[in-house]
Amino acid sequence: MADDALGLYLSIPFCRSKCTYCNFASGVYPASDHERYVNSLIEDMAAAPDWAAHLGVELPRRVDTVYLGGGTPSLLAPELIARLFAAMRTHFRFQPGAEITVECAPGQLADSALAALVAAGVNRVSLGAQSFIDREAAVSGRLHTRATILDDIRRLRAAGIHNLNVDLIAGLAGQTFASWQESLQTLIGCGVPHASIYMLEVDEDSRLGREMLAHGARYHAGLVPSDDAIARMYSEAIETLAAAGLAQYEISNFCRPGFASRHNLRYWQRRPYLGLGLDASSMLREPLPASESSRLGRVLRSTTTSDLKAFFDHPEPVETTWLLKHQQHEEAWFLGLRLNAGVDLPAIKAEFGFGLVASAFAVVERLQQSGLIVPDGNSVRLTPQGQLLSNNVFQEFLELETSADRD
Repeated sequence: MADDALGLYLSIPFCRSKCTYCNFASGVYPASDHERYVNSLIEDMAAAPDWAAHLGVELPRRVDTVYLGGGTPSLLAPELIARLFAAMRTHFRFQPGAEITVECAPGQLADSALAALVAAGVNRVSLGAQSFIDREAAVSGRLHTRATILDDIRRLRAAGIHNLNVDLIAGLAGQTFASWQESLQTLIGCGVPHASIYMLEVDEDSRLGREMLAHGARYHAGLVPSDDAIARMYSEAIETLAAAGLAQYEISNFCRPGFASRHNLRYWQRRPYLGLGLDASSMLREPLPASESSRLGRVLRSTTTSDLKAFFDHPEPVETTWLLKHQQHEEAWFLGLRLNAGVDLPAIKAEFGFGLVASAFAVVERLQQSGLIVPDGNSVRLTPQGQLLSNNVFQEFLELETSADRD
């Protein structure tokens, strides 16, 4: 799994409003926090090599993907955007053709911010539309309309950014099968090369989730479609987008040929990335000498605090975990199964050894008999039903430790 390239993820937690369903570490903060936050990000960026060396992990300096997520990164002032990218290029070497993505909320991309993104080399934008139906967007706390989304797509293309993603959520309050199809058809009509389709999750960390769990009526909780209806909407999306040339390549992601998200793929392929900012995660590997290249080194995962005040006070990672061999093996299964290509059996045997991989075969057989996994040549992948029940499938691959890993 050696890889001499790195992905950079920068969390920008600032929003103009908080969506009812959102459980991310983001919120409405005063503009005075923006500059302080960017200063902290740049300080952490500069300190990252020493932090990695202290922990004994490899931090590649060559970068081939960058992702600014949030929150709404486009809310940053143009000069702050410029400073962030200048710092990244100072401390890391951007590979020619690097994929550089920024998340934007429709209607919240000022001309000056767009110009700053273009000047910084941004070549991919992800628009959090969630719905093209104005009433659905409004009751979810979104501040845009269908016309706003379409205009932003036009402006981005006019600025030279054509690699665009649009997010949609199946299961918003008031959503019907007809309105869902309308959103899908509008997305297809936009001609964007990538789409992300998420099923609404009831999460107690969101206002809508808490209200639904309490059987309340605020935030239009009573209008949220049933789990069965949401699953049907998701299945319809797979079929509808495929017919329009947007093939599913991961549980929630669809693209035209050549437009898969290279940054997100590194998460599922377990390639290294450095996360900076609020509630950001990193995955880095222990370097091994050439004489031990056949040995599987340890993997470090770290996560920063989700509290902005705590981040300002102590920005270092608050949780650091070394993954042992059996834990890496578990991840290889449940991350690999997210991809439509599935888990490559010869590759996973070569990486972990037959003794450890054998512990998963009984699980694979059981899930195959249940119709949740299917063999496909030298790989295994989720069935459509398995995708709907993916969390249950992934749980089956946890705690697969055997005597083969007791070293």
